[in-house]
Formats: sequence, structure tokens, C-alpha cells
Amino acid sequence: MWGRHAVMAALENPSRRGAGRLFATPDRAAEVEALAGGRTVEVLDGPALARLLPAGAVHQGLVFKAKPLDGVSLEEMAEAGSGVIVMLDQITDPQNVGAIFRSALAFGARGVVMQERHSPMLAGALAKAAAGATERLPFARVTNLSRALETLAEMGWRAVGLDGAADETLDQALDGRPTVLVMGSEGDGIRRLVAEHCDALARIAMPGGFESLNVSNAAAIALYEATRAR
Repeated sequence: MWGRHAVMAALENPSRRGAGRLFATPDRAAEVEALAGGRTVEVLDGPALARLLPAGAVHQGLVFKAKPLDGVSLEEMAEAGSGVIVMLDQITDPQNVGAIFRSALAFGARGVVMQERHSPMLAGALAKAAAGATERLPFARVTNLSRALETLAEMGWRAVGLDGAADETLDQALDGRPTVLVMGSEGDGIRRLVAEHCDALARIAMPGGFESLNVSNAAAIALYEATRAR
């Protein structure tokens, strides 16, 4: 991962204590030395750092190479029985997923649920877009989203899926109960079987009459509405 916010958050994450390799430009090395946690800060100039990364990556003088985080179990995330959980159904764009993590943390969501397959790793451009949120917000990877919704329903959670063609608006569908906000991909939306496991389908009211929101924008609005309903 790269970028100041993403790397600093990773270094402050107790789950990563002592693990991974840390690279920094000379001017960043002093800044992160206190957070290095016993790691040696490997000092490189900017172009050398850039050669470690995909073309066009904006590293801001910091690169951190580490194993992926394990995440938490679905039951652990849901056990408090209150608040909001965000579920992502086949959203694969790293920028969008990173932005959703950032919004979910900002609005106090309990965590993000993703499928083991068809979802990106929480690293690279995704971690950069999340600005550290992937290190601070719990996430769970599950094999089957429909079964995960069944488990959450048994634990007292109510699922509301976002669907631009729904009759009900989001503010009408939300009732303040523990809520799973289910977000689908921009192209296909929520898959049929996942939608069938939702207690309600709702759309964001857009009086302008032009559905121009991408999924990360929609998630931010949905999280705001869910927080307001609580």
C-alpha cells in the first residue's frame, strides 16, 4: 500500500505490529520513525519508490509492504445488535470500494461485508482511496451473501437493498432498527437472490430526475440517511 494516510493508519494498526516492510523517502523517514514499531525504515528516493508500484501510483513518499489483514467473522461484527453494516455485492472497482470504506467509517458503521470472490484486496489503490479506513473499520469476507443475510436476520438485523427502480424511497424504508445496507454493482445492481433476501428494496430520492450517482456516492447518502433514521 502507498500514500501517507493509508500507510500511517497501517502502522498505527495493532494487528500489524512488527510485520511488513516500510519504505520512505528521506523527508518522510523521520516522520514515520516513531511509528515504525521496530521495523527498519528503508530509505529510497521518490523515483525508486515509484518503481516499486504500479504506473501512476501517487506514493507521497511512503510505501508499506505487508500481508493482507484477516478481517473478522460476520457474527463478531453483528453481535452488538445495533447500528449499520454495509454489504457489497460484486462491487469490484478499488476506488469505489475504498471510498465506501471511508464513508462507512465516517458515519460510524459497524463494518463492511464482502464476498470472498468478486471483491478486491484491501490494498493498493483501494487502500489509498480509503485514506486509512480499511485499517480502522472491521470487515468480513463471506462465501455466500444470501446465507450471510440469513445469519444477520437471525441475529436481528434488517436488510435494505438499494435499487434505483424501487417504489419505496430510502427514507421511507429505514426505521432505525439494526440495518444492513446492501449495495450492488453499478452495472447490474444487486443480484436477484441477494435482493430476495432483503427485507426491503429502496431508492435514493433524486428530484433532479437524473440518476448520476456512482455507487460510492450512493453509499455515502445511504449511510447518512441510515444514521439520521437512528
